[in-house]
Amino acid sequence: MADRVISEEGTTLIPSHKRAAQSRWSILSASFNFINSIIGSGIIGLPFALNQAGLPLGLLLLITVAFITDYSIILLIKGGNLSGTNSYQSLVRSTFGLPGFLMLSALQFLYPFIAMISYNIITGDTLTKVFQRLAGVGPDHIFVERHFVIVVSTVLFTLPLSLYRNIEKLAKVSLVSMVLTVAILIIVIIRAATLGPQILPTANAWTFAKWNAIQAVGVMSFAFICHHNSFLIYGSLVQPTLATWTRVTHTSVSLALIISAVFAVAGYSTFTGYTQGNIFENYCRDDNLATFGRFCFGLSIITTFPLECFVTREVLSNVICSRDLSKAEHVWMTLLIVSACTAISLAFDCLGVVLSLNGVLSATPLIFIIPSACFLKLSPGRWYQSENILPSLLIIVGLFVMVTGLTMTGLYPQDCSHGIEMFYCPDANVSGTVPPV
Repeated sequence: MADRVISEEGTTLIPSHKRAAQSRWSILSASFNFINSIIGSGIIGLPFALNQAGLPLGLLLLITVAFITDYSIILLIKGGNLSGTNSYQSLVRSTFGLPGFLMLSALQFLYPFIAMISYNIITGDTLTKVFQRLAGVGPDHIFVERHFVIVVSTVLFTLPLSLYRNIEKLAKVSLVSMVLTVAILIIVIIRAATLGPQILPTANAWTFAKWNAIQAVGVMSFAFICHHNSFLIYGSLVQPTLATWTRVTHTSVSLALIISAVFAVAGYSTFTGYTQGNIFENYCRDDNLATFGRFCFGLSIITTFPLECFVTREVLSNVICSRDLSKAEHVWMTLLIVSACTAISLAFDCLGVVLSLNGVLSATPLIFIIPSACFLKLSPGRWYQSENILPSLLIIVGLFVMVTGLTMTGLYPQDCSHGIEMFYCPDANVSGTVPPV
């Protein structure tokens, strides 16, 4: 007979083999949610980040950002264990009081909120181009109207998924998103092999480093940040121990790094200096394989949206209510958040600047600075002791990236182009760009 877990009163609880199975599934579902949280809209800008930094230096920076992400996520949970807290907000409040709590709440709200806006913008941009390839859908058809596409996708998909109260229920949705991401990756690799040789590389395409590499760090930080989801996913584990969490973190970040690096290199090597902030803007309108990739990415973004909504809603509920929401409060707050994101995304359609600023202003302090500052404040040792040196360095690097990245983003903003055919496309002579001189 299988061993069973017995309570102090002698009541039979859960068979040990079932408990082990539940533990394994919770680890898998946590990993799926984690990877899905990392690989959101930010991955679409990674080829452009390599264009900003230079391919070799860009890859080194991408690996560095992934390492810092992995380290700071574990540091965050360590800080939670040291302070006896179970959320990012409560950790910072117990460490730095009300001012720290309010500052973090603002950052934690702004990052996922702006990310959801970018998700809607991407959905409108990508799916309208998909619908243009359908028979009978002309340039004046309602299906190529981005406002219509955003509203319909919100009502039918993102809003219903965002109404879930338990983040673990999104594990299957996250698995679907991962499958779609792999499909997108394969498409970008195929086009690197088939389209890349037809486009001559730009001058200095393979140079080691470029002067605006700091801006690339902001884009990479935006692509990798998942700290705002960390405590939610950690709490979904059946056995939430630091050892289990470390395994989930290492696995998730490593897989996300591999996918991101391959995607970035394949995308950049195809278009080199012509690479745009949204890599799918580089592909021609009549490219059916790229159109399928746009479709997959649009669906992937729709399935990622609810994870960010979970965080935004939790931040608001902690600030406003300081307790668990009732069913009615949960519904109206979700409706308020999703409606606000939809309204803003209908009014604005420029993605590049949004990604850079969100990376520099929100992602960088959430990854580099705040987890390190909390750990240093809670650690009994001085800052120059061995376990505290790296967190101290991360604070300095984070401040440098924020100040320099914000300055360079203001001085050298990314171009915002939508639906313009590149010079190498068949229809470029009608409405597209011209070949470089």
